[in-house]
Amino acid sequence: MSVEPMRPVQGAPLHRGRLGRLRRFEPASLIWLLAAAALLFLVATPMVRLLISSLQTTDTGTWTLHNYISAYGHLRNLEALGNSLLYALEVTVMSALMAVPIAWGVSRTDMPAKSLIRALILGAFITPPYLGAIGWILLAGPNAGWLNRAWMAITGSHSGFINVYSFSVLSLVTALYAFPYIFVFTSDALDRVSSEMEEAANILGAGSFHTVFRITFPLVTPAILGGAIVVFLDTVALFGTPAIIALPARIRIMTLQIWQYFEFPVRAEVAAAYAIPLIVITVALFALQRAILGRRSYVALTGKGGSRTLTPLGPWRWLILGYSLFVVALAVILPYAALGKAAFSKAWGLGFTLANLTLDNFYRLLTEEGARQTIVHSFTYSAGAGCVAVALALLTAYVVSRKLMPGGNILTLLCMAPLVIPGIVLGIGFYAAFASPPVALYGTAAILILGYSTRFLPIAYVNCAASLRSLNPEMEEAVRILGGSRLRAIARVIVPMLKKSLLGTWLLVFIPATRELSTAIFLVGAQTRVISVMMLDLSENGSFEILAALGFFLLGATILIVLIGYKIIGRDFMLRRS
Repeated sequence: MSVEPMRPVQGAPLHRGRLGRLRRFEPASLIWLLAAAALLFLVATPMVRLLISSLQTTDTGTWTLHNYISAYGHLRNLEALGNSLLYALEVTVMSALMAVPIAWGVSRTDMPAKSLIRALILGAFITPPYLGAIGWILLAGPNAGWLNRAWMAITGSHSGFINVYSFSVLSLVTALYAFPYIFVFTSDALDRVSSEMEEAANILGAGSFHTVFRITFPLVTPAILGGAIVVFLDTVALFGTPAIIALPARIRIMTLQIWQYFEFPVRAEVAAAYAIPLIVITVALFALQRAILGRRSYVALTGKGGSRTLTPLGPWRWLILGYSLFVVALAVILPYAALGKAAFSKAWGLGFTLANLTLDNFYRLLTEEGARQTIVHSFTYSAGAGCVAVALALLTAYVVSRKLMPGGNILTLLCMAPLVIPGIVLGIGFYAAFASPPVALYGTAAILILGYSTRFLPIAYVNCAASLRSLNPEMEEAVRILGGSRLRAIARVIVPMLKKSLLGTWLLVFIPATRELSTAIFLVGAQTRVISVMMLDLSENGSFEILAALGFFLLGATILIVLIGYKIIGRDFMLRRS
């Protein structure tokens, strides 16, 4: 006898479906939506507003191309653009010539003092480029620079042998603080590639240097080119070093021309039009970098397989050590010595005498209200930016990795977009979007914190996403099974397990934010001045003694923070990259 199955009551599945959807809805979903809205607000809004303002008139807001005509209709502006590209190219070539031999010596040879060289390169990496430029003004000023004075005293010449206010020395000084990028890329690749092919070449009779140029360097060429593109992009959008050296030398540079558009009368719309090509150049070169690093020939560098033996150089190891010490002396030892001398001097141009020594420069920094507030502003704004960037990056990375919302690729794109937006362009975008009512954040702490957060959001996102990929989602699901929400799982499981990684990410945002100039220069007000802007002001006033003391204070604080990071997190946190 057949039994007819029971038919469900009509409408019951719809009722259960609605209940299921209501039960699945969590308050945390609002947090994900707010995080997505925050990304749109911080990343998309400034860029859209920048583009719109470049196509509008200043007074009436009508659509026009006049801003682009004003920006590129003058020969001096085209000259500044050409100088910027030549400047970036020179810096890139010099950086590669510095970095590649040192990386080879450190990673693949028996060169001595490797730890010392790495430590000094880290010193160059954490030194703000504009502070290094100040050190080189003290060293290579055409008349009063200490190197030139020593040269004239030794040779009896009436002029020095080096002039910091020249295009070639401007490129050299910039390269001294850009070459660590290529060094990191190249040394990382050399540490990964197997030495088996080099050993085979040696067995077949090839000499050591022939093997290096025919086998080793071709294998790591993608990494060298990747680092070179980063240096080029960083230089073409650099503001601090050109402002300190190129401006008094009357060398036209694109970023300086953009800055001058913000002098009275402010022409922000023309500045926006003039800045658009920086975005185009950056996007194009980043696409080229991805294509280079994505080549199949680069697969040989991605694993840890194979043996790696050091190349014995014999007496030549002292030559490569000497070259490495020469480069890091130019980048760190000599500028730091010059800054130290100026910081403890009553007048930096006087000789090394006891009568010229003083602690008054540091005393003024700690006692004068304006200087003390500037120092406090820099560290509090940077700390706030670190918290905002890490929180937003963690939430976004969690949403994307756990597929909690559709359009995860769009969220990733928004988080990584500031990577291809030069800092000076981002500053102009924030000015265009948030300076005027109804937001009216110009000159407030909020706009600086949000600007820093957006500027370094890609660093935070890459590290948070990598950390989340290392966690098994089953631990979060256990919290869910026991009745906890996703927010509770994040607070009680993810954050405690990733606390070291999150602290390292916070430091990676905090450290560059304390020295950021290109974004801050367009957003600071009279009551929100930060250390980087104060240094620029002191440089323009010629107050190199107080400037050097302030620079030493910033360097000391940075080194202390790096050492704390090494102690808590490990020695590799400063070298993390995607």
